[in-house]
Amino acid sequence: MLLCVTASHKTASFDLLERLSRTPDDVASTIVDTASCVQGAVVLATCNRFEAYVEMDEPVTAAGAIGVEAVLEAVESATGIPTAELDGAYDVHSGRRVAEHLFSVASGLESVVSGEGEIAGQVRRALKSARKDGTTSPELERLFQRASQAQRKVKNVTALGRAGRSLVRLALELADSRIADWAAERVLLVGTGAYAAVTLATLRERGAVNISVYSPSGRAEKFAAKHGIRPVAADDYARIASRSSLLITCTTATEPVLTPAHLQAPTGIAAAGCPVASHSQLVVDLGMPRNVDPAVAALEGVALLDLETISLHAPLDELQATDAARTVVREAAETFHVVGSRQSVTPSVVALRSHMFALLEAEIGRARARGDEDGKVEQALRHLTGVLLHTPTTRAHELAATGQAGEFAAALATLYGIAPAESALPSDADTAATA
Repeated sequence: MLLCVTASHKTASFDLLERLSRTPDDVASTIVDTASCVQGAVVLATCNRFEAYVEMDEPVTAAGAIGVEAVLEAVESATGIPTAELDGAYDVHSGRRVAEHLFSVASGLESVVSGEGEIAGQVRRALKSARKDGTTSPELERLFQRASQAQRKVKNVTALGRAGRSLVRLALELADSRIADWAAERVLLVGTGAYAAVTLATLRERGAVNISVYSPSGRAEKFAAKHGIRPVAADDYARIASRSSLLITCTTATEPVLTPAHLQAPTGIAAAGCPVASHSQLVVDLGMPRNVDPAVAALEGVALLDLETISLHAPLDELQATDAARTVVREAAETFHVVGSRQSVTPSVVALRSHMFALLEAEIGRARARGDEDGKVEQALRHLTGVLLHTPTTRAHELAATGQAGEFAAALATLYGIAPAESALPSDADTAATA
């Protein structure tokens, strides 16, 4: 049984999401260790959502409730956020709804800006992290692999990717209303990760040329050399920050990397360039948790755009593209469910067929011993076996499609004393080939 516990910008406050974004990397392993019926867990934490995908041992009574409790306990243990504080701030998806939800998330349909592209990479990294920590499971592997496939199909067959805009682009569009000449801006980029690279490319598209970079983790020189911009040393950070007209922060730091003290730092008499006028500093905070101390917004002449403000200006969905994308997602989720249903009953079907074929071969052997020289008896027996197997095989797939594969297995055990073997389960390669 698949389960998803999700808190996003649709269900939770920005402040709560910010605290959840500080979730340590070991939350998935904590979820798995919380209850023995948890088969695996993958955690997806981004700037606008926290989601835990869990596979439960379905025969367990109240497996869904146990799974939700395991997630909430793990979150409380890791972040210190009381379970009671999360009440009403999350949704729960189970069964076949999980695939459609994750496929929608991976395709950018649940993002602040519909169609934004960064989320696809975050979904892939969530699975990679779970693999590294050993918390994934075969069904979660299949779920996340199919999510990436669905995302690519949405991108290829709809215009959503072109219609949707990333948070970086949206932030700079909002900044555009305050900037007359991008080439004249003195830009300081704080951060050197994937968001920083996207931000730099977008800045250059708009014409910005005077760009420096500072890294709280000491990676500024390497990033600057790669991208042809100026690195800023730690000792010079405050001075450059106070002289920059546009500051954009996008780091994974858990504490503010830009405070009022940085912007009010003494500039020094011999410093090159002139301080920025008090009315012309714009700070864009793309960090989650916040990279910028909110008190910065109270400084005279400083305007602050953070993710909460940016999300309020997110454009309306491109309805036609979104509708087409959701159709692709629904079809992909249905295919995932059908393939999964067939796989869930496959061990039982294989066990029945193996049992019947063993009986068949024994009867064919006896027929040959009695002189079935023309093979007509063998032909008749094989035809009869095929006819006898057709109905139960069809019925098995019908039951599996409605979540009743266990009833077919129970019937086999009652009528024939047959138990499906674990080795009959499809391999990862088989799974990829049949989906």
